Amino acid sequence: MEIEILSPTEQIFAGTVKQVNLPGTNGSFEILENHAPIISTLTQGEVRIVDSQGEKHAFAITGGVVEQSNHKVLLLVD
Repeated sequence: MEIEILSPTEQIFAGTVKQVNLPGTNGSFEILENHAPIISTLTQGEVRIVDSQGEKHAFAITGGVVEQSNHKVLLLVD
């Protein structure tokens, strides 16, 4: 699935990923391929992704919103 992580000033990451772990407002959760569409708020924590080559990446955020639909994940973060 494709992912794009955007802050108000820049694109933080874009690419193909296998897995995304997110700090949701009501608890951490994970998005995998073929996940049902979702929109959720995010709280302070760490976004962790595993890209298509199996490399792990982590990004600290202070909050934001995630939308997943049609095999694309969009994160708008602080």
